[in-house]
Amino acid sequence: MPAMPVMNASGTRSSLLRRLPVAGSLAAAGVLLLAGPAFAHVTVQPGTAQKGGYATIAVKVPNEKDNADTVKVELDLDPKHPLASVMPQPVPGWDVKVEKSKLDQPVKTDDGTVTEAVTKVTWTGGKIQPGQFQQFPLSVGQLPSDADRLVFKALQTYSDNDVVRWIDPSMPGGKEPEHPAPVLKLLAKTDDTKQAAPAPAKDSGSGGSSSDTTARVLGIAGIVLGAAGVGYGVFAGRRRTSA
Repeated sequence: MPAMPVMNASGTRSSLLRRLPVAGSLAAAGVLLLAGPAFAHVTVQPGTAQKGGYATIAVKVPNEKDNADTVKVELDLDPKHPLASVMPQPVPGWDVKVEKSKLDQPVKTDDGTVTEAVTKVTWTGGKIQPGQFQQFPLSVGQLPSDADRLVFKALQTYSDNDVVRWIDPSMPGGKEPEHPAPVLKLLAKTDDTKQAAPAPAKDSGSGGSSSDTTARVLGIAGIVLGAAGVGYGVFAGRRRTSA
């Protein structure tokens, strides 16, 4: 009977080392794929502001396509809660247009009675290339005191004339729509104070910002694992060559 081949310890170790780069790379790719959707939507950053106050927010627009640039961004403000002051911060390479409309009912603010409000902001002239995102900052106020959130509607136009409409409503506790409208949650002062305090460990998995952070951490961990696998592979190859 022919003798069975015997694999020595050195051969087993070399075989495992050769497999590490592949396993690490696959792990990194898998983690990044899982993390990707967390960054895919048009959103308002930060996602919360204080009721009755003024805030600086940014419309975060990622490019979701591999073969076209984003060339136009339109933001429609919540008509149910008009804002007397909306001032865009200049973005290099982009032109901005602010449109105002007459209000059916005047709004009283700390600065007096307002008869018109900004209803739409449009950015054109620039490009968001594939694999990139752009933020469009706005100073807004006075935020309503009688609402829990402001809902914006965004239109994203690509260089191939495709228009993505980020206008779908999101229902609390419901399934997230394919193209959710950006939302700014409004917090009372007491809620804002609680928000600043460290959250209990059991609640760390809830909320969009926590999911965003988790996705980032997992993505970085996957990259580190892949890099470690490549390093082991190179080290093993050198040892075999020197031997």
